[in-house]
Formats: sequence, C-alpha cells, structure tokens
Amino acid sequence: MISVALRGLLGRKLRASLTAFAIVLGVAMIAGTYILTDTINKGFHTIFTQSYENTSAVISAKSLIDTSNNNAALTSGFPESVLARVRALPGVAAAAGSIQDMAKLVGHDGKLISSGGAPNLAFSVDPHETRFNPLTLVEGRWPTGPGEVAIDKATAGKKHFAVGDPIGVLARGPQERFRVTGIAKFGAVASIGGATLAIFDLPTAQRLFDKPGKLDLIRVAAKNGVSTQALIGQIRTVLPSTAQVRDAAAQANQDAKDVNSFLGFIQKFLLAFGGVALFVGAFVIFNTLSITVAQRAREFATLRTLGASRRQVLRSVLLEALIIGAIASLVGLGVGFLLAKGLNALFVAFGIDLPKSGTVFATRTVVVSIVVGMLITLFASIRPAVRATRVPPIAAVREGAVLPPSRFARLGVYPALVLIAIAVAALVYGVFAHHIPTGRRLLSLAGGALLLFFGVAMLAPRLVRPLAALLGWPATKVGGVAGELARDNAQRNPSRTAVTAAALMIGLTLVTFVSVLGQGLRRSFEDAVDKQFVADYALTSQNGFDPIAPAAANRLARVPIVTAASSVRAGDARVFGKHINVTAVDRELTKVIAVNWTFGSNAVPGRLGADGAFVDKDYAKHHHLAPRSRFQLETPTGKTLDLVLEGIFDPPNGGSPFGEVTISTRSFDASFPQPVNLFTFVNTRGGVTKGNTTTLKSALASFPNAKVQTQREFKKNQEQFINVLLNLLYVLLALSVVVSLFGIVNTLVLSVFERTRELGMLRAVGMTRRQVRRMIRHESIVTALIGAALGIALGLFLAGLVTRALSSDGVVFAVPWVTLVVFVIAAVVAGMLAAIFPARRASRLNVLEALQYE
Repeated sequence: MISVALRGLLGRKLRASLTAFAIVLGVAMIAGTYILTDTINKGFHTIFTQSYENTSAVISAKSLIDTSNNNAALTSGFPESVLARVRALPGVAAAAGSIQDMAKLVGHDGKLISSGGAPNLAFSVDPHETRFNPLTLVEGRWPTGPGEVAIDKATAGKKHFAVGDPIGVLARGPQERFRVTGIAKFGAVASIGGATLAIFDLPTAQRLFDKPGKLDLIRVAAKNGVSTQALIGQIRTVLPSTAQVRDAAAQANQDAKDVNSFLGFIQKFLLAFGGVALFVGAFVIFNTLSITVAQRAREFATLRTLGASRRQVLRSVLLEALIIGAIASLVGLGVGFLLAKGLNALFVAFGIDLPKSGTVFATRTVVVSIVVGMLITLFASIRPAVRATRVPPIAAVREGAVLPPSRFARLGVYPALVLIAIAVAALVYGVFAHHIPTGRRLLSLAGGALLLFFGVAMLAPRLVRPLAALLGWPATKVGGVAGELARDNAQRNPSRTAVTAAALMIGLTLVTFVSVLGQGLRRSFEDAVDKQFVADYALTSQNGFDPIAPAAANRLARVPIVTAASSVRAGDARVFGKHINVTAVDRELTKVIAVNWTFGSNAVPGRLGADGAFVDKDYAKHHHLAPRSRFQLETPTGKTLDLVLEGIFDPPNGGSPFGEVTISTRSFDASFPQPVNLFTFVNTRGGVTKGNTTTLKSALASFPNAKVQTQREFKKNQEQFINVLLNLLYVLLALSVVVSLFGIVNTLVLSVFERTRELGMLRAVGMTRRQVRRMIRHESIVTALIGAALGIALGLFLAGLVTRALSSDGVVFAVPWVTLVVFVIAAVVAGMLAAIFPARRASRLNVLEALQYE
C-alpha cells in the first residue's frame, strides 16, 4: 500500500503540487515571521550588548514610573559630580559619563530625516575614553567643541552628507546648525534600521538637552580582581537618590525590555496571519483530497476487491497527505526565508524600519514550521481518508465519482446550526464578559470564530443552490449557454462548491471585519474632533504622534495674529497604585477646546493652580471620586502631588485629548522632567485664512518637526495611523486570499479531470474552445462571489458584535460601502484569475481522447 500511495502521488503530480501550495504559503508565513523577528532581535541584542562592552557596571538616571517612556530623554539626569566620586572609588579602573537623548537631524531640503517611528538617537562621546564607546568612526573625527556633530553612516549615505557639510539638528528648542566632523557606525550591527545618530561632545550635549551639570549615564570598569557585585556595592555608597546602578548585563536587559515586548507583539501578530493562512489551507486540502478520493473510487474499490483492508486504504490516503505535508513544509521553509525579506520590506514601506544583524535561522523555526505544516495537512486529510475506506468493492464495476453518503448526512442542517449557536455563544461571552481575564476572553473569541467558520461551512451546501442561482444570473445573460452551464456546474455539487467558497469566505470575513472596525474608529474620532475642536489651528509634530518641544508653542504664542494658544502636555504618573497618562493644561484651554463639564465650568482650567485636577466621569466613577475629593499622584522623579478634584467632564464617544488625570501646566513643569507637548491649539485674529496659515508656518520655520493644521487637516493627519494599520492588515490578510484562490484553481482543475468526457461531448456537439474557457471562468466567478457573499455577511456580523462591546469606548458601527463594493469587484477579478489555468486546460482537451476518458 505504501508503493500504491507513492505511485499515486507520482501519477498525479499536478494535483499534488496544487494541494501542497496551500500549505507552502502558510508555513512560509510562520517561518518568515520567526526568521524576521529572530534577526531583528539579534540586531537589538547586539546593539545593547555592544553598548556596554568593556563595562562592569552602569549608572543611570532613575525613574520611579516603569513605562515605555522610561528613558534618558524624559529624565533630568543626575549631577555630573557623581562621576568624580565614582572615579575615586578603590575598585574603579575607569569611568566615563555621557548624555543619551533624542535629536532629529534635518536634511539639505530642510525636512526632518526620519523613518516612521524609528528613534532619533543622540549621544555624547569622550574621545579620550574609547574603551566605552560602542560607536566606530568610519570617516573624519569625533566632535570636540560647540557647533560640531558626528552622524551615522546610513544617514550620511542616504541623504548625501560628507565630513565638513552643515546639517540641522532639532532638540529641545529651534533648529541649530552644526558642522559634520565625523561619520560613525554602531559596532558590528549590519543595520540600525531607520534610526539616526547624532553625536556631540559632552558640554554641547548638556547645553542642547537642557542638562547643564548633569549626566544620563556613567559606564564603569572594575579593577582586576574586583568582582562586579563588589564594585556595585562601592558605587551605591556615593549615588544620589536620582541615580541607580546595575551590572552591564542587567542594564542591557533593561534597555531591551520594551524592545522584547514590542518584538513579541510583532511575532504573535504575524504568526496569527500565518495561522489564518494555514486554516484556509486546511479547507483547500480537505476539498482537494475529497474530490481526489471521489475520483479514485473505482481505484479504491479495486484495491478492496484484491484484498486490501479498510485500514490499509486509510493508511494509504493518510500517507499521501503526510508526504504532501512534509514536502510542502520543507518548501515553505525555503519560501519563508524569502518571505522574511518581503515582510521586512513591507514594514519599511509602512514606516517600521528596525535594526538587523545576520539572518537567524533557528532550529525552533525549522521544527515548528515542519510540524505545524504536517499536522495541518494530516488533520485536513482525516475525513477524506475515512470516506475512502467506505468505498464498497462493487464500486469497481461502476462508472463515475460518487462516494457513499456520510453517516451524519441524515441529520441534515442540525449539526451546523448547533455549532453556529455554540460559536455565537462563545463570541458573545468573549465580547461582553468584562469580568474574566483577558487571556480567557481572547481564547473564547478565537474559539468562537473558528467554530463559526466551521458551522457556516457545514451549512453552506444548503445555501449554494439559491446563492448560485442568484449570483450566477448575470452569467446567463452575459455568457449565454456557457454562462448557464457554469451556473449549473456550481449547483451540481453544492458540497464541493461550498467548501471551495468557504476558503475565500474566511479571508473576506476578516478583511470585512477589519474594514468595518476601522471605519467605526474613524467615524467616532471625527465626531469627537467636531465636538471639541473649536480652535482655528492645531500644532502637532509632523507625524501627529511624536511629542513636540514647548518652545514651538511659545514661538507661536508670540505671533501678533494669535489671540489664544493653549497646549496639552503629557507624561506618565502613578495614581491609586496604577500607571496612568497624565496631561497638563493652562487657563486658556476652554478658548480652543470645548469641554462638557458635569461638575465645574470653563473656569476650572484657570483655577487648577498647584494642586487642582480634573478627570473624566468614568474615571471618577471607577475610583469613587466626588467633587473636591483628594487623591495623590506620584511623578517619575518620586515627587508626590496632593491633588483636589476641581472638575469632572463627560468626553465624547471618540475620546478626548486628556489623560486620566489633568493638572495645571505650572504644576506639571515643576514636577515632571523634560516636559513635552502633545498638541497646541491656536486661535487667530480673522480665523482660518490663507494669510494666517502662511504667517504661522513662517513663524515655525526653525521648527521643522512642527506642523500647523486646520481642523480638517488635523483629522486627516491623526487618521493616518488607522489608515496605515488597515493597509498593513489588508496586505497580510491577502495571503489567506491567495491561498483560497489556489483552492478555486484546485477545484476547477480537478473538476476538469472529472468532467473530461462531458467536456469532450460538449466540444463534439459544437461548443468552441472560447465557450469552454468562458464556462470555466464564469463557474469560478460564481464560486468566488458565493465566498464573498458569505464572507462579507460574516464580517459585518462579527464587526457589529465587537462594535457593540466597544460602544462604551466610543466606537460606532459604520459600514464602508465603497470598500465593500471594491471587495466584491476584487472577488470577481480573483475568480477570473483563478480560472485562467483550468480554463486553458479544459479548452485544449483532445475531443477523441476525452470521449474515451474514464
């Protein structure tokens, strides 16, 4: 039977290849994800490790709020005098202090040099302490005085900077001009992604980042014979409360903490799409093997007649599936290597350019990819293999590809309805059960979605005939006889058509779900902006999300046409033992932002003073805060503010620009290091005019990161993140759609084999090759439209369910009708593309040979 299975595969190479391709793409996605994330992780690990090469201990500025913003750029550092005290310790061989912050470089065209959200890093270097410097000079020399800077090799190459060229640098204040004295690279890292490096001497960095007499970091090397722990013990005796010490490995791990979390999310995010592709591939394999088993009914019956047992037939079919799965998984590994590069290019195109080192092909990647690919193939083949064992020996003398009906067939639609009911219950539980842990909710949602897909796929055969009759009607008018035959062919075997359409249904369900949810987010955000934005202009960073230095807002406030300018500061704090986002406003807030107060009035921002605060009504309710309640807020520096609740407001559904707690700008600046603005809202004399816009932009000429926008421009700019995320999801979900298209190709190719004699008869009675191609093409389009109809309906249902659960967070249900029409058109085009090969094959059948085909 092993020999029979192998010969069967060799005799059906085309069918086996088409079947395997569905697994190849899914496995490639999994392998590519692991290769890409492992490679990026190695790049970051190399950077963090080399940053502390030749270092025993690292002294850094302390922040008591452990968040993603816990970095030197948002701390005020610690006294530079610590360095002298550390150097005087008996266990210290050498020590060097530095500033580490953020600074944006400005190109020859006056625009910022940046790539999406990549960091714009700034360092100070001590040319006399090269042992601690992780950077390597490629050209020129290190900066040694004011007005000098070194930049990274990638920026110099891409933006055409050479040693001696002037370059703009944007830090805390307006842009400053520097001269490039050197070009450097980061150790042995192949690429630092889209990040930029600006390197200064220590006094220049201290001035540029408002840290006079301060340091952010001290690297310390121990004397021979002094252990790291002994060295750390000595250092702790001379540290102020604003500094902390760790060994080099612990500091590297701390630096990598946020990166590891981000990469973990990216990995799970991409693996989810690989799982979707494999799930769709399982439908394709199931359908392909089911058709193949039906077409081989006489072959299996003959084997049974010759003495083969049911178990042997079962093993034969499963062996074929395992061989296909193994080969497909191995090919998928190779394709995954190429896909990793494609995924990296995709992220770069969407503004996510991360550091990379040498390509990492881990053993885990190989094992997981092959095992998952083979298991999915085996799982999908079980039911067709079991049905193959039920072919009676008498079928050897029959003609046709008909399998005995399943023992569950007599139950009709009831199992499908029960499964759908269970799926809906699991989805409702996952969406509305807010009291259960997040992990259990996600598991309930994922399980409910899977069961829903299975349930609808089981019910789909009952829906195929009416859907094919409706969706195939245009084909009968456009394609004539060929169109009528195409519609009849789609209705002839509803189970086969249903499973083929179900593969496409899954991809379109997810695409529709994402589209509707994205439209709801846009709509709720736009409604919130319309209700609150009463200013003439908004000032944000160029990408709308990065913080911006208060100096830009101060420059705008001095423009004669400006009648009001109010900024919203942002930072991290701890209240009631939990990390929160805290914002700060000034007394002119209500001139530019409409606030719906449930307690207090527009006078609240003006009377916040040193201890006033306001919150939204949900936060007040959750923490049992009443008017004039007192509570404490802990800042990153450890300072505690005793606050009095002066106001409570009701935010619109789409959210507000305020954090959980809002205090006065004066109090914020006194308690938070390195304050930054999220937004600044501006009113001008005469309102929004072309002249006012030009004047404001001219005033900000020395702030290339600043962007002045009207309300309409503000909405469009803030929605860019939603649009980028949606487009990224569409591209990744396209993989599952491609897999489903191969399912349609498989089904059509196999149906051509199955209907060889029928096609020969049609050609014999006068059907032209063109009509044959048209018939296959219309059948493919009808199948694709059935998948689109089911997918869009399911996507709308899931989106409606999730939107209802998120309604308290302001998300509304909004249907993007134009986008859905585009999806339908895309399904028609996909059906046409999937039919190209099967249609050409069918039209080229030799009539005489086809009439003799069995």
